[in-house]
Amino acid sequence: MEQSRVFQAYRDGKIAIYGLSPLTKNLLKQLDGYQIIGLLDGYRDSGSLYTKPILSLEEAGAEDVKLIIVAARPESCKVIAKRIGGFCKEHSIALLDIHGTDLSAPKKTSYCLQGISGLLKEDFQNLIDGCDVISVDLFDTLIMRRTLFPTDVFEIMDLRLRQRGIEIANFPQKRLEGEKEQGKNTVPTLLEIYGYLVRRYSIVSIQPEDLVQLEWETDRELAVCRKEFCAILAKAYAQGKPVYIVSDTFYTKPQLAALLKQCGFHSYTDIFSSCEYRTGKSQGLFEKMRERIPGKTCLHIGDSMDTDVEGARRSGLAACRLYSGLEFFEKTGYFGLWEEICSLSSRIQAGMLVASLFNSPFQFEDPERPLHIDNAYDIGYLILGPIMTGFVIWLYRQVREQNLKTVWFCARDGYLFKKLYEQLDASAKSVYFLTSRFAAIRAGLETEEDIRYVEEMRFSGSLQEQLWERFGISVSDKDCEGKNSLMDFKEELLSAAEGYRKNYQTYLQGLEPIEGDIAFFDFVARGTVQMYIQRLTEHHLRGFYFSRLDRDYMNEKNLEILPFYEKENSGILQNFYVLETVVTAPHPPVLGFDAQGNVLYARETRSPKELACIQQVQDGIKDYFQSYRKLNPIWEAAEEKNWGESVISLLSNMEIQCETFLSLKDEDPFFNRTTGVAELL
Repeated sequence: MEQSRVFQAYRDGKIAIYGLSPLTKNLLKQLDGYQIIGLLDGYRDSGSLYTKPILSLEEAGAEDVKLIIVAARPESCKVIAKRIGGFCKEHSIALLDIHGTDLSAPKKTSYCLQGISGLLKEDFQNLIDGCDVISVDLFDTLIMRRTLFPTDVFEIMDLRLRQRGIEIANFPQKRLEGEKEQGKNTVPTLLEIYGYLVRRYSIVSIQPEDLVQLEWETDRELAVCRKEFCAILAKAYAQGKPVYIVSDTFYTKPQLAALLKQCGFHSYTDIFSSCEYRTGKSQGLFEKMRERIPGKTCLHIGDSMDTDVEGARRSGLAACRLYSGLEFFEKTGYFGLWEEICSLSSRIQAGMLVASLFNSPFQFEDPERPLHIDNAYDIGYLILGPIMTGFVIWLYRQVREQNLKTVWFCARDGYLFKKLYEQLDASAKSVYFLTSRFAAIRAGLETEEDIRYVEEMRFSGSLQEQLWERFGISVSDKDCEGKNSLMDFKEELLSAAEGYRKNYQTYLQGLEPIEGDIAFFDFVARGTVQMYIQRLTEHHLRGFYFSRLDRDYMNEKNLEILPFYEKENSGILQNFYVLETVVTAPHPPVLGFDAQGNVLYARETRSPKELACIQQVQDGIKDYFQSYRKLNPIWEAAEEKNWGESVISLLSNMEIQCETFLSLKDEDPFFNRTTGVAELL
């Protein structure tokens, strides 16, 4: 389609073009007669090119530009739209790509791929079987980065350089500048790009070779294989079919080979790197590959319609397209998460989601079916990992900022959090503190007011059952005749509390000596356990909760509690019973202690199969936690609370097919209530 017709509605208005590549040069020719007042770019805001001035975004706004056309590849358009979309909206500037697609239009949220056409795995296998040779694109086709945009690599590098004490002002922009300047007449290597940067800006703190190594190491850490696709290629390769990697890249063949080895992929014949042949797929790289396979039929597989599919066909190859993970994510409307992707940290987390959920390019077996998760590990990694990671990092910061030396992680919810926290802070004394509402209340009761407080927490059962379940006091039917309140047994309750209290204090005396106040972790609670445990220790308890309930009701108790989440209508509180089910320990509730301070547990009600499922969820959370910290250089300062809250809504919006997970139950024996996870979703 001619671009002059695409942009006809803006013929009388001022237009700016974003991008300085040859795409812009071609577009200027097609838009002859339009009011193109200048060019925009991410790394230059002055000078001129193609006879047009290069403007800053602010200058374009001041010139009353009505349209900005982004002349870039589709994947780059997404990055640019994220970067300048807010400015365009604020200044009522239309933002379109070269095909006229509105880059500012909100995407419709969807949890299935209905209406999207793509290859079924069987059809793809038939294409492979029907050719002599396979050619495959690398990035976004064979491997994925666990971050949303390719340019995120440069931001991560910048942060790692700063951590080494090396500061190169505006490093990401300068890296792009080097790529474009060195790529005007050829396809450069990374060493040439960084050699230009070091010379252009007189950088003496680091050598070009070291910058090349850092970029490769960063990419290596981010990269993961698309497992299902790689398995198909490995099978074809094992059957004797040549497989060639053909990539537009600044990495050399040895660098790409090392990257593939890191990803565990070895099933290829050779690598064609554009920087080594000084030509890209749209110019002559496919011809270079064809010289190796005279007379053979070849199928090229890639994610880009322009460079992979059309480029391969122009070179006489058969071609098929596989969607990248980012394209799948875009077609779901980013699950409604786009507004939460507002920082490098959130782009890394979004990339981790995409690289796992959309790892397979074969998502079309049943397009009417909602996207689904079929195992407990992925529930932990994809959905629960982000919010749990955010909370532990927040807790770590709070403990450090308040200079606390001891952290008590209350059983049973503190079981997993203690393990995660200890990976961050080896200096604080981290204690898995044996407690529960049963144990704390039994030992903490001192007054009639305490008894009334407990009775207000309604028990689902008879008075006789409540006395036994909550307090371990056995009474007969006759003892309960004419009685309907715990206050009718106040003497028995307060007397029993003295024994429970003594035994609990024996347990406390067996803990390591404590210095100063104690950081007291609880998950989602009103503060009952903290209130009663405070009576048993001389050390002040500072509560740090995932979320706090009944704040107004508990204000008069004068407890010091700082919650991570406070929003009452958040997705967190709507799903906290599910969270509570899977962050728990593999042991039953604590009832109290014997005279020697040994713990007494209730009877275990969960089956080995259910406990194994809980462990798999926790394994997913732990792996997410470790991966995120490894990938994000600024994990310690990141604040991605909203991202985690938004992602957890996928529990309700996606199809959970793990039957063992759905059969789990949230058991609250203190209230004598049990709810199935399937009901909670």
